[in-house]
Amino acid sequence: MGRLADRVAVVTGAASGIGAATAQRLAAEGAAVVIADIDAAGGADVAAKIRATGARAEFRQCDVTSEQSWTELRAWATARWGPVDVLCSNASCQAVVPAHELSRQQWDDGLAVNLTPLFLGVRTFIDDLRARRGNVVAVSSVHAQFGLPGYPVYAAAKGGLTSLVRQLAVEYGADRVRVNAVLPGPILTPVWNDVDDEGRQLSARATVLDRLGAPEEVAAAIAFLASDDASFITGTNLVVDGGWSVRKESR
Repeated sequence: MGRLADRVAVVTGAASGIGAATAQRLAAEGAAVVIADIDAAGGADVAAKIRATGARAEFRQCDVTSEQSWTELRAWATARWGPVDVLCSNASCQAVVPAHELSRQQWDDGLAVNLTPLFLGVRTFIDDLRARRGNVVAVSSVHAQFGLPGYPVYAAAKGGLTSLVRQLAVEYGADRVRVNAVLPGPILTPVWNDVDDEGRQLSARATVLDRLGAPEEVAAAIAFLASDDASFITGTNLVVDGGWSVRKESR
């Protein structure tokens, strides 16, 4: 029996990358996992792989920008497994464009996918989380704390997530609902597929550990925050970046 035995977890953006690794880790820890993603083929594949290990997982297609989709997700999840104990808000998108070239639609889409779903998810599941003394883990980014060229909307959204996490922790602490975030650094997910080896090595050398991270390493941090091992941790933004954020080259 794992740390999340007899609990129900919802992971958004779970068809690939950090979301898929998180779904697999939470299931291995004993949770029944709802894999929520707009990518039906990818989400179903992740669910099948988890079930093949003997763990519990089901895929449910969900558009995290849609209030109706969230309502339907909760109805389906609770009918399948009961009240939800853990919400991992992970869905994201990136538009790598400087601010003066960014369209209003790209800005709106970036906030709608990267920031708003945490608000919608908590609003949707707060009754379950209160009843179960559950918790929320949001996947933010080191972009919330540092500026990199070409990421204005991504940085704004991820920075908003870290602030919203603190606010939600205060709002629902009296209900024993914990809310935390992880801030991954350079993690080798599908967004790196178009980055050549030189670009990957450049980012790897920017870390103290001299390598890119794996999605499973972020998933391990999420599983910790979602478990009772983190029972006195709330409002925290946990950096998982191999030391990227503490390393500077200067003379």
